[in-house]
Amino acid sequence: MNLLSVSHLHVNFHMKKQELAALIDVSFTLNRGERIAIVGESGAGKSILGFSIVNLIGKPGYIESGSIKLENKELTTMNLRQLQEVRGKRIAMIFQDPMMTLNPVLTIGDQLVETIRSHTKISYKDARNIAIEKLHNVQIASPEKRFDQYPHELSGGMRQRVIIASVLLLNPDIIIADEPTTALDVTIQAEILQLLLAICRDNGVALILISHDLGVVSKVAERTLVMYAGHIVEEGPTLEIINDPQHPYTQGLLNALPQMTLPGQRLNQIQGSMPSLTERPSGCAFHPRCPYATQKPQFIYNGVSTVACFIIEDMLNEFSENEKEAL
Repeated sequence: MNLLSVSHLHVNFHMKKQELAALIDVSFTLNRGERIAIVGESGAGKSILGFSIVNLIGKPGYIESGSIKLENKELTTMNLRQLQEVRGKRIAMIFQDPMMTLNPVLTIGDQLVETIRSHTKISYKDARNIAIEKLHNVQIASPEKRFDQYPHELSGGMRQRVIIASVLLLNPDIIIADEPTTALDVTIQAEILQLLLAICRDNGVALILISHDLGVVSKVAERTLVMYAGHIVEEGPTLEIINDPQHPYTQGLLNALPQMTLPGQRLNQIQGSMPSLTERPSGCAFHPRCPYATQKPQFIYNGVSTVACFIIEDMLNEFSENEKEAL
């Protein structure tokens, strides 16, 4: 049984008497201990998908249809009390900016202890010991000292470690990390990613890493979903997608990486921009930026990956015809 199953998920925003589709027919699965990545440009729908999994989509957004199951439990129909049993305890989330997550007027310790005691009936002393242990586990020096400090007294990297410690307090099955290293410098980014990877491996925790950078996810994720304008356009093993990208959009993301250009040259970029919710093109959402697509393609299985692109379909058909002629 899959740990998490998302099936035909549609998320809309009700704006000025019109329905705007933010996620369109999104489906994927996550196994226990598996690490997957969701990549794409800003506006692709990555974060909305992450929020939808724990039903944190606020008005005017809502889940229009589809299913999100944690093992055999349907999350989309749960009431608030039931969701509170899932959030944190079964599925925990790391947000982009730790200062937006941490309360600036409470000490680190107070926030960690409050999290523990809101879900379990233990004493303050026991909760404090657990919190200090988790701070130690995320490699924070002098955790007893940090326990009594306020968020503004810590560096950005230290605050993100505190957030990681906070999601580990209740031993969740799944961690959703939404751009967890965006606000950090390159050196600290690498440390945080290695820490997150080690924690998931050591504890058998499944990870959903949301990112715009295929270079980042290549170091962490076993499987990658590429999103564009609310759709999943390519899915497969991370190394296969990076070494042999099938969809033109995935190819564009890879070509835009700084390491793909020589020193002194201009960086490659995908022409145009992500369409807004009110300007979604008909047919394939990528077609204004891609000369090949004229209507919405279907997913095609190509070896170990699935890809929604007419180019691949034409190539496979041509290959099949050549094989027939050879026979």
